[in-house]
Amino acid sequence: MALVAVNDLLFKADKEGYAVGAFNANNMEIVQAIVEAAEKEKSPVIMQASQGAIKYAGLEFITGMVKIAAEEASVPVALHLDHGTDFDQVVKCIRSGFSSVMYDGSKLSLEDNIAITNKVLDMARPIGVSVEAELGKIGGTEDLVHVEDKDAVFTDPEEARYFVEKTGIESLAIAIGTAHGQYKGEPKLDLERLKKIKALTRIPLVLHGSSGVPDEAVQAAIKLGICKVNIDTNIREAFVWKMREVIKNKPDEIDPRKILGPAREAAVEIIRHKMKVFGSSGKA
Repeated sequence: MALVAVNDLLFKADKEGYAVGAFNANNMEIVQAIVEAAEKEKSPVIMQASQGAIKYAGLEFITGMVKIAAEEASVPVALHLDHGTDFDQVVKCIRSGFSSVMYDGSKLSLEDNIAITNKVLDMARPIGVSVEAELGKIGGTEDLVHVEDKDAVFTDPEEARYFVEKTGIESLAIAIGTAHGQYKGEPKLDLERLKKIKALTRIPLVLHGSSGVPDEAVQAAIKLGICKVNIDTNIREAFVWKMREVIKNKPDEIDPRKILGPAREAAVEIIRHKMKVFGSSGKA
């Protein structure tokens, strides 16, 4: 089927009390793994491309691979720009055929974030492209986006209410204690803050930096209003660890398909597990 809008997936998830997984697609094997997992779990799915992935693979290749995967899939698939910090990049992704974009103005002042988010919304809404915004700074590194721990700021509930009021944004990424990349310890989510933000905004909320968060904590956040959960690091870990295992056991192997194939299957398994945790299995 054709690519679907992320808003359609999140509104249904919000109504029924589950979350849709948003998985970063960095190469062909991972794109295949995401769709295979979604098919096996009968789950809707969001494939994300970060600015770093676009720089690595090329915008046309990323868009082309995901579009082909979506057309062959029997489950709903969306293509989303993850952490678009550059307005021109957002425009290019929309023109390329992305069904959803994130404008990340979290490093800007509140008013500047609102102004540019509205600019993106004015361009995207008339053509049915979903838009995600971010309020608060999530620590850690994800490709081209880096926030020092000392600069990480939790989302203020009243600012979230004001932001939604001034933009009418349909989904919002919030900072409640997660971080991008690999965790050094166990993250502690501020669930009370999440509860307040949901009560004041009443829109689908997004949890970034979720790879190292315990399953039980993610599920608790979903019950309080998280409708989209971003996963990248866990997929990279499973993929690369399996590659290393194959190379270690077969050091003379020179067929990349025999190295990348098992890595793809390892990615399928971790993605299927996440879908079960999020409650999206069987919701396609």
